[in-house]
Amino acid sequence: MNNFMKSGYAFACTIFLLCACETDSISPENENKNQSSITENPEKSSKRARSSASIGIVGSSADVNTSTSGGTVLMGGGPDVDEAIQWMINRSGGGDFVVIRASGTDAYNSYIYGLGSVNSVETLLIDSRVLANDAGVEATIRNAEALFIAGGDQYDYVSYWKDTKVEGAINYLRNSKKVPVGGTSAGCAIQGEAYFDAANGTVYSDEALDDPYNQYMSLQTGNFLDIPYLENTITDTHYNDPDRRGRHLTFLARMNEDWGVNAKGIGVDEETAVCIDASGKASVFGYGYAFFLRQNGLGPERCEPNRSLDWYRGRQAVKVYRVRGNSSGSNYLWLTNWTSGAGGSWQYFYADRGRFRFSN
Repeated sequence: MNNFMKSGYAFACTIFLLCACETDSISPENENKNQSSITENPEKSSKRARSSASIGIVGSSADVNTSTSGGTVLMGGGPDVDEAIQWMINRSGGGDFVVIRASGTDAYNSYIYGLGSVNSVETLLIDSRVLANDAGVEATIRNAEALFIAGGDQYDYVSYWKDTKVEGAINYLRNSKKVPVGGTSAGCAIQGEAYFDAANGTVYSDEALDDPYNQYMSLQTGNFLDIPYLENTITDTHYNDPDRRGRHLTFLARMNEDWGVNAKGIGVDEETAVCIDASGKASVFGYGYAFFLRQNGLGPERCEPNRSLDWYRGRQAVKVYRVRGNSSGSNYLWLTNWTSGAGGSWQYFYADRGRFRFSN
């Protein structure tokens, strides 16, 4: 993958933690959960055809219709957060849970199936625009009661899925059918209205701060997924490894400079998830932190090609609510106003002539 072609960065042999590449972490103990607890109701269900993108299914092959509650999961990559998946299962009404990806295996099937009561879990490998426009693939997604976008390379998702039936089906699920939709790593990175597409590979914080318009800083907005409460918002993942605060701050600077918006962002540590319910309450689960960024008044003093970013504004350029996750998700921020929350603390991010800084 082109993320790893850049010089100066060696890689470990175990796991890649770049924005554009995420290896799903499935706990071995979840692979052999009992899969006999869900049965179909022949009076209310019908057999559903497997699409050409399906690489595996567990549970019932009968279609069901359940009462669902909409929501969004932004997972930061690394080991998956069981409580966030269970949060989605609870809102699915025990229906059909679909996982979509452009590379990888069906390992999520048994993992998700073992975390709660669902009718089935099915994985679709959608690695071409032909498959992304396949009527059977579209039908499988639209019939889901929960959808999870696995990690991988977000540029695959952009190049394969944008402006296709898959894009329409995802937006239909979240906005019309109102089911829970989530994703981890690359599957989280594409959910904001604005997004870093990684078209030219990943970008590191020092590179972004040194030149906000360098070749790797490829951003798009308003042309892919339409997720409630993420308007004018860009997400970032693997926030703590490597430190991505500097590049996330630069993403917001570019959003303001290029599109004139009051930019916002949600950054999520590994093994951490932000779960946003239908009322806009963003609860944080897991073991790390979530960071809610909001432009604090004026845009950057300097954001231009071949010059370092300067967004000082009295050391208060971007206001940040830092929230620690836990197993109950008791710490939160309301995305209806981005000011009311519990269990977190406020700080500021700013850039001083190309160097990331923060203050309390």
